Amino acid sequence: MTNSIAEIRDTDCIFITGSNTAEAHPVISYEVIRAVNEGAHLIIVDPRKIPLIEHATLFLQVKPGTDIYVFLAIMHTIIRDGLADEAFITERTEGFEEFKATLEEYTPERASLMSGVSVEQIEEAARIYAQGKRKSGPSIYDSRHGHSSILYAMGITQRSNGTDMVMTLANLAMLCGQVGKPSTGVNPLRGQSNVQGACDTGCLVNVYPGYQKVGDETKRKTIAKTWGVDELPGEVGLTIVEAMHAAVDGDVRAVYVMGENPMMSDPNTSHVEKALRNLDFLVVQDIFPSETALLAHLILPAAASLEKDGTFTNTERRVQLIQPIIEAPGDALPDWQITGGIAARYDREMGVERDKEHWIFPSTQEIFQELTTVTPIYAGMKHERLVGEGLQWPCPEPDHSGTPILHKGKFSRGLGKFNPVLANDPAEQPDEEYPLILSTGRVLYHYHTGTMTRRSGPLAWAEPRGYVEIHPEDAAAVDVLDDRAVVINSRRGSVKTRAKITENVPQGTIFLAFHWREAPANMLTQDFALDPVAKIPEYKVCAVRLENPRAKRKKPELVKQA
Repeated sequence: MTNSIAEIRDTDCIFITGSNTAEAHPVISYEVIRAVNEGAHLIIVDPRKIPLIEHATLFLQVKPGTDIYVFLAIMHTIIRDGLADEAFITERTEGFEEFKATLEEYTPERASLMSGVSVEQIEEAARIYAQGKRKSGPSIYDSRHGHSSILYAMGITQRSNGTDMVMTLANLAMLCGQVGKPSTGVNPLRGQSNVQGACDTGCLVNVYPGYQKVGDETKRKTIAKTWGVDELPGEVGLTIVEAMHAAVDGDVRAVYVMGENPMMSDPNTSHVEKALRNLDFLVVQDIFPSETALLAHLILPAAASLEKDGTFTNTERRVQLIQPIIEAPGDALPDWQITGGIAARYDREMGVERDKEHWIFPSTQEIFQELTTVTPIYAGMKHERLVGEGLQWPCPEPDHSGTPILHKGKFSRGLGKFNPVLANDPAEQPDEEYPLILSTGRVLYHYHTGTMTRRSGPLAWAEPRGYVEIHPEDAAAVDVLDDRAVVINSRRGSVKTRAKITENVPQGTIFLAFHWREAPANMLTQDFALDPVAKIPEYKVCAVRLENPRAKRKKPELVKQA
């Protein structure tokens, strides 16, 4: 997030897209509702009628995969109607004229035709966001432009044009000067508790800790010198989807999975299973036996978050200490002890002597301090400074108080760059054979692949089994009844689940959460169309058809003989 969670409550306008915030990020949704109750506007762009639309000023219900047209048309309207922040554009950005030229063809009329959203709604959304005026009550901010904040999540990133979608939102924020000041910005809501921290510390295929690109020779040499090695790899690695394809081809022979469940979370599950079964060696390190662990050659029992110490970094870039509350059961160990022990064993086998018997580092505190030496955004942090509320990066110096708001005064690159973006449609479109669009996501009571939440009695009682949301017209077309069985087919596979007939989804679209092992949504999703930059698969748009399993069981009618 460019800004902080607490700032949402003071925002004049909140623009949410690609996020079912109330169910996937309920704590943040409380801040949204609080702001709305105090007079803020709420604009939601989503294919589904998510719970927060009850509080929305505008709900733009788009056909899945067409929201890019709406975003471009909103910016077209802002420029056409003179609502852009000219001073901000002149003083703090570059590339505006080229960007502006690409918007000329994306009129509200074209966007309406492509998305199903009315011209009037698109133009009203442009005015509300750009002006940032509250619907009622005074703003706490005294400025020509009110303070508007964008919240987004995986609904726009898990797409074949996900990078373009995020750049488009950044363009929108800069166009209206809604960045670098309180209660504004472009704010991704991260999907898991420490995914931000994992990215910060180098758990991506193209960067070292602190988002230092592996292709940057100068930074790579600096890190290598600090770590006491001659050189570090300078080639970008394989993303998880690319690794699965390489495993099928025999180019990847071993995989180490830590706290992940690709047999449920990765697209095209049949292909993932083929990849994992083709490996010479599969290691799974986790707190519970997952679907992926069932295929492992070796399972390593890990400690859970309340059983270990260390740091987590949350969605607002806040680095916080965690401390053990209970002891880990059985042979379970914290992740760092397991991996450190493997490294120490490897050293011993290679004849390298270490002072420590089992692992290289004696504590998480020493690990963290070593990390800060190569991670500029963490450089000013120490464990004792993280006690309590923690610190938000960047925190470059020991006396630095952290950074609640990014890009104040100037961008990290100097001038903010407008990136021209053209609308691209989803890779797989519905057709005569597969006439519906499947979108995937989450429900309130379960989390990710259900490895933890589906083992919880109260949560399993609240939402015990899977279901697919189907519009009444689509259900009637195949004679599917509410709360009865239905089969969903795609070009990759099929799943059988329970129908939930509802107008929360538009006609032509169905929704299936991916928590359900008995009806795994990713048996259906495709892995051939990846975002060209981020390499993220297109989970959110998949062509499918419905089938009534009862129809197969009906006895053929007797034909009367003449």
